[in-house]
Amino acid sequence: MSEIRTVGIIGLGALGVLFGERLLTGGADVRIIADEARAARYRREGVTCNGRPVPFGYVTPDQAAPVDLLLFATKEGGLRGAMETAAGFVGESTLLLSLLNGVSSEEELAARFGWKNVLCCTAQGMDAVKVGPALTYAHAGTLVLGEREPGEITPRVRTVADFLRAHGVAAEAVPDMVRRQWGKLMLNVGVNQAVMVFEGDYGTVQRPGRPREVMLGAMREAQQVAALEGYPISDAEFEGWVALVDSLSPAGKPSMRQDGEAYRKSEVELFAGTVLRRAEKHGLDVPVNRWLYETVKRMEAAY
Repeated sequence: MSEIRTVGIIGLGALGVLFGERLLTGGADVRIIADEARAARYRREGVTCNGRPVPFGYVTPDQAAPVDLLLFATKEGGLRGAMETAAGFVGESTLLLSLLNGVSSEEELAARFGWKNVLCCTAQGMDAVKVGPALTYAHAGTLVLGEREPGEITPRVRTVADFLRAHGVAAEAVPDMVRRQWGKLMLNVGVNQAVMVFEGDYGTVQRPGRPREVMLGAMREAQQVAALEGYPISDAEFEGWVALVDSLSPAGKPSMRQDGEAYRKSEVELFAGTVLRRAEKHGLDVPVNRWLYETVKRMEAAY
């Protein structure tokens, strides 16, 4: 694995800004990849992180040159377009990380660029809130990464994790990455959807009450589905994910709630939708996720 010198990021939502700012502040050579229209808007509006301007450099497809590490930080609906915008920045040895939620974005990246370029990743533990071009956060979270197949931590995974840590991003290399992704999906199925449906913040699900019960019920259903899919999540791990939710700033809001406030389509298909489809395959009833799915769809239809 060769040394990582250049980092590209496509997508300047909450995670793109958060991890881009940390890498830039940590001394990394960061290029924000965007089409001409987005790049012009970013330059015009600027980006701030915790009240400070972030001096990102922007590159467009006509300036494309391969980077060593490329982070995809779009929403699921924007991934296909992002892959085409970023295609010229992917070389033979470029490594790709997806910061998207769910358990399928790596498969989409691999279908376009090949598994030899793709590592599996989850972003967890952050409480970032982005309003317009302004991002605020108290907890920066961690990038957890590994190979698609379980086993030893490979040199390329170790190289990427070391690079991230050396440039201000908490990173953990693990030998069971896909199972970790199911754990993160379980978390999102609970906290993202419950906070959106009850129109609250992290504090809404941190205290006893109906929203917390729904969050925990949805997570338990996702835990059952994960086991049926071959990625069992222990009760101790379940409690660890719940503890992570309880450690976040009560005033923070997950991405799905931020989508709801902005009247954007949410990632309900990645969350309850995935649980429903996989549960049906195994003949499992998941009533909490079905209720969440139907409720979110009604909310979105009213936009």
